[in-house]
Amino acid sequence: MVIQNNIIERGQNAVLKLGVGRLPSDTRIALNVHVFRSTEPGPTVLIMAGVHGDEINGVEIVRRTLAQRWFEGLQRGSVVAIPLTNVHGFNNFSRDVPDGKDVNRSFPGSANGSMAARVAHIFTKHILPVIDFGVDLHTGGNKNYNYPQIRYAPTDARSRELADVFGSPYVVASKHITKSLRKTAFDHGKSILVFEGGENLRFDQLSIDEGLAGIRRMLHAQGMLAEAAPSPTPSIQSEKADWLRAERPGIFRWLKQSGEMAQPGEILAVLNDPYGMDEIPVVAKKAGHIIGHNNNPVVGMGDALFHIGV
Repeated sequence: MVIQNNIIERGQNAVLKLGVGRLPSDTRIALNVHVFRSTEPGPTVLIMAGVHGDEINGVEIVRRTLAQRWFEGLQRGSVVAIPLTNVHGFNNFSRDVPDGKDVNRSFPGSANGSMAARVAHIFTKHILPVIDFGVDLHTGGNKNYNYPQIRYAPTDARSRELADVFGSPYVVASKHITKSLRKTAFDHGKSILVFEGGENLRFDQLSIDEGLAGIRRMLHAQGMLAEAAPSPTPSIQSEKADWLRAERPGIFRWLKQSGEMAQPGEILAVLNDPYGMDEIPVVAKKAGHIIGHNNNPVVGMGDALFHIGV
């Protein structure tokens, strides 16, 4: 395996620092890549997080796999683990990089572009060629909570198979997004799952536990880890998910939350004005499972309130 001129033989482990760029203070930014290789041939699996710097649950999941030495002694194959992709965003409690751009909308990137484009370029040029498939760990953004879920692309049969093995409470069909990591990986013949759990800038133990269990199940199914995670309860499949949005601004008080079922005509929340005059119910329009909800107590017209999976 060769990553940016670094050769990692079978049976070797390595920590690589791939230079991304520098800040105006001349502080260097590097991508820390942990590589673990068995002596036996097998798939190379990517485990990554922190593409959005404020999505901490994913960073913690990968950190725990490294701290607990999950990958030291793989039975076969290799693991490439990247606990933190967007270093600047992490340091600044931000989803994005200094120029305000989203790394996950900057693929395949450019060696001479913005920092977001440079991070994407490093990943596309040096990481994608060596992996077979992987999982990208995320949380809800901007105070949106996501119940633990694994997302696959409906046009990618391999990603659906992997999602079923991962076994989150919800398995959600999610189309590729232009200039995203997943779309670029798919164009290179690589399947990337997206795990979503919790919200930004806040630990959620359920999501961390589900992410760890899913990774272990996925690697065990490949014969890479000897010990499997406990079998999950049957996943709920969602072929489509839509947001129920606020029809008026106000104070948002939810009565139901992520992980619960919604029925047509059921009141899921109420919207109040701050003066105690109005109370407008938020009513479910169709049956489905609530796979995400807004934790912001004050919402504007058209803001996303509940993510309903059908």
